[in-house]
Amino acid sequence: MYDAIIVGARCAGAATAMLLARAGHRVLIVDRATFPSDMRQSNHLLWPPGVEALSRWGLLDELVATGVPPIRTGRMDVGPFAITGGFPPSGTVREAYAPRRRILDGLLVEAATRAGAELWEGCSVDELLTDDSAGPVEDGPRVRGVRGRGPRGRTFRATAPIVVGADGMRSVVARTVGAPTYLERPATLGTTFTYWSGVPTPVTTLYPRPHRSVVAFPTHDDLTVVSVNQTLDDHRAAGTDRPAAYFRTIAEVAPDLAEQLHAGRREERWTGSVVPGFLRRPYGPGWALVGDAGYLKDPCTAQGMTDAFHHAEMLAEALDTTFRGHQPIGDALAAYERRRNDAVLPMYEFTCDRARLAPPTPAMQQFFAGLRDDPVQTERFFGVFAGTVPVAELFGTSASAA
Repeated sequence: MYDAIIVGARCAGAATAMLLARAGHRVLIVDRATFPSDMRQSNHLLWPPGVEALSRWGLLDELVATGVPPIRTGRMDVGPFAITGGFPPSGTVREAYAPRRRILDGLLVEAATRAGAELWEGCSVDELLTDDSAGPVEDGPRVRGVRGRGPRGRTFRATAPIVVGADGMRSVVARTVGAPTYLERPATLGTTFTYWSGVPTPVTTLYPRPHRSVVAFPTHDDLTVVSVNQTLDDHRAAGTDRPAAYFRTIAEVAPDLAEQLHAGRREERWTGSVVPGFLRRPYGPGWALVGDAGYLKDPCTAQGMTDAFHHAEMLAEALDTTFRGHQPIGDALAAYERRRNDAVLPMYEFTCDRARLAPPTPAMQQFFAGLRDDPVQTERFFGVFAGTVPVAELFGTSASAA
């Protein structure tokens, strides 16, 4: 019997497993993938607070050694002019990175297994085991383990006092236990992206325009990720002609970038995504959720991986206190939900507002114009996206004011 079973070995799951294993707990990680393994739908960006987490965990040097380029500057082209600035630090960290997931996730999985976590790769969880003999439990039967299929169709089962769903927005764990959602927001944009060689960019560049935007940033292997965001209606209307809509949008929004793409080379297939927003109650009898399984939002502000790291730390701390007998598990996990929500709600509303791709208000146009000659305020503006300046500190208590 394990102390915890983690379903999903990506950013949230591998980090949670690593932290619990380092604290001396017996952890099993189950994932249907085999590692190293890519993750097609990822925003890639790891902002300074996420990079600082890697530094705390002793993994930053390992990531840097993979050759991922640091991103020290943000640039926003609003049409008539562009603003450029650095990121306010998180601790001593000012750099962001945009690693390929096969590299970052593999690094985290290796760190978790080094710490003592057991990894079952190529294993799909089909069912949660419940303790029906315990009698009625508030919020449903108590989860006590998992059952599923591994390589060559072999069945497996494992038990633990807690099963953690770190299995993404379509979480099997969340669906099986009926985890309730709240603060739901429908998807309002669609994203199409791919990877380019011969398109050098040392900075993260955003080209916001009414009803669409373009983003470019560097990743591993001298490649540049170039994404196009469109309103949901336009994204769906493109249908199978989405690549044509991609090039047409870039030509309209960022003609200089369009010229670079014509001179460069597309290195991988197209990836598209449509992402709604919601928070899920992240715990119940014998189960917990972390990462996108418990909190999802549009990738336009690229908060997903950084949030996954922070929530992994919160959840691992909560579980550690219960495993050591310092706090009842229900109290610890309720505190985990409160801490998570307090940390994410301002950025959640800001992200949902940005995902509308609405034209800038006159007040926002004036705000951008004021940034041109104000490097301090410009850095603070980029700090909102980087997660090192609170949204309310720059825009007030309402994200829609931006």
